[in-house]
Amino acid sequence: MELHDVWFVLIAVLWTGYFFLEGFDFGVGVLTKLLARNRVEKRVLINTIGPVWDGNEVWLLTAGGATFAAFPEWYATLFSGFYLPLLVILVCLIVRGVAFEYRAKRPEENWQRNWETAIFWTSLIPAFLWGVAFGNIAHGVKIDRNFEYVGGLWDLLNPYALLGGLVTLTLFTFHGTVFTALKTVGEIRERARKLAFKVGLVTAALALLFLLWTQVDSGDGKSLVAMVIAVGALVAALVANQAGREGWSFALSGVTIVAAVAMLFLTLFPNVMPSSLNADWSLTVTNASSSPYTLKIMTWLAVIATPVVMLYQGWTYWVFRKRIGTQHIAADIAH
Repeated sequence: MELHDVWFVLIAVLWTGYFFLEGFDFGVGVLTKLLARNRVEKRVLINTIGPVWDGNEVWLLTAGGATFAAFPEWYATLFSGFYLPLLVILVCLIVRGVAFEYRAKRPEENWQRNWETAIFWTSLIPAFLWGVAFGNIAHGVKIDRNFEYVGGLWDLLNPYALLGGLVTLTLFTFHGTVFTALKTVGEIRERARKLAFKVGLVTAALALLFLLWTQVDSGDGKSLVAMVIAVGALVAALVANQAGREGWSFALSGVTIVAAVAMLFLTLFPNVMPSSLNADWSLTVTNASSSPYTLKIMTWLAVIATPVVMLYQGWTYWVFRKRIGTQHIAADIAH
């Protein structure tokens, strides 16, 4: 296996880790409107992800940086062609971070309600747009002989990509709902389990349609295996949720995300960004990659830094592993 193949796999792993981790905190952000009934319950939901949401975003920064360094042609075409939706995602992530930090800085109801609304929308919009972006990457976009995107914004809003956006939105919401059931106690936990079943059914229907479309469009035997694992894990997550096994349900919803992302990257390889105009104009792991020397240096840096980051993040989750409920919110900060 060549180094550019190795880095294609590593970038796939980074995006998978990002969607697994950021997926549930996007879902929790959406739940601040769908599940929480009052200000105290919203505080409980925010507190479940408070210690970890910013660490989860490290995976996005690393994935973007790795793509820039390992596949500069891919990075250039992706970020120029998808400029507007990626800019919207970036703005949402900035506002979302500010909302988490500023919400409790003042006691006025309007102040806190406005920041809570910001958390909801800046969780929902990226959850949808990431699916649209990766749907277009998997399906192919208008790339010319110079490896430049020549389509417009409306070309990105095609039925396949929009379906991909609905899948990521519902899947992340389901992932966040089972995470909430895993991390909370009392009534909010029970309501989260009931909502997870409803959201999970919608997710299963949309995901099955999207993955089947992907398989028929560009799949092979390996992607078919990944699809079966994704669908099977999602069904098993629903069963575990109904049985009150929140830990298993969360793990299985994570397996669904991992398998689904793996399927998309399996259908891509050896392309990194297929051209819908001419297959010969597609960006591949060969024509989009950096020099072998650059990839070699990056590999050594990854070998050293990756275990440190993973150990630190794992330790963070271990420290903040306990469940919380409304009784843990102090009276003076409940509003």
